[in-house]
Amino acid sequence: MNEVKYQYINREISWLDFNARVLQEAASTSVPLIERLRFLGIFSNNLDEFFKVRYATVKRIALSGKTGKSVLGGIRAKDLMEDITQIVINQQTESLKILSDIEKELEKENIFMIKEGDEVTSAQNDFIRNYFYDKVSPALVTIMLSDLDEIPNLKDSAGYLAVKMIMKGEEEVSSSGVKGLFKAKSKAVRYAMVEIPRTIDRFVVLPSQGEKKYIIILDDLIRYCMGNIFNIFDYESLSAHMIKITRDAELDIDSDLSKSFMEKISSSVKGRRISEPVRFVYDKEIEKDTLKFLKDKMGIDDTDSVIPGGRYHNRRDYMGFPSLGRDDLMYKKFPPLPVKGLSHEDSLFAAIAKKDYLQYAPYHTFSNVIKLLREAAIDPKVKSIKVTVYRLAKNSQVASSLINAVKNGKDVTVQIELQARFDEEANIEYAEQLQSEGVKLIFGVQGLKVHSKICVIERLEDYKLKRYGFISTGNFNEDTAKIYTDYTLFTAHQPILKELNKVFDFFETNYKINKYKHLIVSPHYTKRVFSKLINKEIENAKAGKEAYIKIKMNSFTSYKMVDKLYEASRNGVKIQMIIRGTCCLIPGLPGISENIEVISVVDRFLEHTRLFMFANGGNPKCYISSADWMTRNLDFRVEVGCPIYDQDIKQEMMETFDICWRDNVKARVFSEKQDNAYKNIGNVKVRSQFETYEYYLKKQIVKK
Repeated sequence: MNEVKYQYINREISWLDFNARVLQEAASTSVPLIERLRFLGIFSNNLDEFFKVRYATVKRIALSGKTGKSVLGGIRAKDLMEDITQIVINQQTESLKILSDIEKELEKENIFMIKEGDEVTSAQNDFIRNYFYDKVSPALVTIMLSDLDEIPNLKDSAGYLAVKMIMKGEEEVSSSGVKGLFKAKSKAVRYAMVEIPRTIDRFVVLPSQGEKKYIIILDDLIRYCMGNIFNIFDYESLSAHMIKITRDAELDIDSDLSKSFMEKISSSVKGRRISEPVRFVYDKEIEKDTLKFLKDKMGIDDTDSVIPGGRYHNRRDYMGFPSLGRDDLMYKKFPPLPVKGLSHEDSLFAAIAKKDYLQYAPYHTFSNVIKLLREAAIDPKVKSIKVTVYRLAKNSQVASSLINAVKNGKDVTVQIELQARFDEEANIEYAEQLQSEGVKLIFGVQGLKVHSKICVIERLEDYKLKRYGFISTGNFNEDTAKIYTDYTLFTAHQPILKELNKVFDFFETNYKINKYKHLIVSPHYTKRVFSKLINKEIENAKAGKEAYIKIKMNSFTSYKMVDKLYEASRNGVKIQMIIRGTCCLIPGLPGISENIEVISVVDRFLEHTRLFMFANGGNPKCYISSADWMTRNLDFRVEVGCPIYDQDIKQEMMETFDICWRDNVKARVFSEKQDNAYKNIGNVKVRSQFETYEYYLKKQIVKK
């Protein structure tokens, strides 16, 4: 628990509180066993990204000699680094305990994690040796550290086994350092490092024995066969402990005018491989002399976060823990449902022409997006398609549909964001592929990331161009649509689509700032429009009218918007917020935020929806958006918010928001205590993600 000294919670500390909620899921006995392991993987993956981005930023502030208090919520950068390190050490300790508990529970289910030595049977020994010779050994990279003046550049977040060999018959002479005292002899030591291959599954399934299933982690399989790696050395003993480093992920973009933007991003991504390390994690059982040797060789000092950990790092790999055919140890499947009124047997253009439709993935199938693009690709009436791309699936049907459209003579324009964090290389590959197929590419606006999720399709009907399109809160990505909750609005509302077209115009002629009557567009209008909507609620509250604000976002870190909601609270506006991740606002502060309640829901799906509702004096206004209320989204990105005009859809959004708000199983309450306490209100248990699926399932039944 962290003491709050200001009226804001520090962004980095709040993010670590969010990751603690992920860890709570790993610890929860109500979560199926294999899913608990996967939550451990999510926790670890989140932490890796946190150090690459957020901790790296704080470190740069500290090294600059500035305090950073104005942007860090009143905390000095150097103090914050120390706080972060201590919190992470505590969380890592907790995660190791949780992993141990899960492994014990797995054994009760006849699933055993084999380590090495006496645990390996004769039959398993043969399997492991053969697997090592055939698959692992050819992929190994082994570095003899003792023979090098400095350690070669280690890969970001890769796992390494630091090996210590005590040699036979070789002795080193060491001096006590005090004149006149004898010199002691000790066995010579050689150090080496073995990189854990990323091309091989981390979890190796061994042959079953009856109902018992066995798994060995790749690290332990390598340890077990370590003697074969170093059999050319005459050593007395050998030990191996895992280490890893995390590097600063900030892109250093070349200013060379002779290079294309794609070349600059590609070069910058490669530069990450040699960027400064910001975290060093090691097995806490490692020998002290080995640890000192490594830190000295790698130049690890007090400005880096040094984290003692367990036997295994890169626990993000637990996200891919094998199912072993044990469906009973995983979540019950929720087959995605069709959107009521949209049929894959009929034209989506015909349906959307009559009314708006809302797709709420993963409760609804994401295939409507693909269906509409596929339909547009072969429809003789379709003349053009414009779409934004931030993150695509590994084998993207969206990209395939757009290429299909080009082959059918359509004018296809794709605004692709090459600076989508950690997807830069994938987006460069897609950009090259799309460009080679004849797709017109736009690389955005200088100084701004394009984070909007929009598509406009122009179709010739009765000798006039009619627009169709969709606006989403999340990426057009079939993979993440299975686990991220996101709204996508399909519409033929011509004024809205005309304004979406203006956004695409802005990508190409960004010196011209357009005006919008319907859309809320960053960086020019989002903060201003939402502030105006909040002011209206304040005005209505003062007049004794119904006044409320209901918000669902991923993160809330803009101090200006926090202050605006504090102002609304002081004037009697009732505010309910569902914030999955970081939240710098503190609800319930006397005289500041007494009318504000905030919860976070962390469950099987990742809550990614961005929804904003205002009472508006009895005629509610409702918006979806690609933007969280973060400074970067409001001021440094192109984001698009869209009003919901269809009354049925508006009612649906209010009802599903209410379901989420009533969650008392997976909802945690934000408070000054920052203790992630569960919301335990009401006698009837409400698990909102399960209830939301049932809500849409009932709509299907009613339809039939």
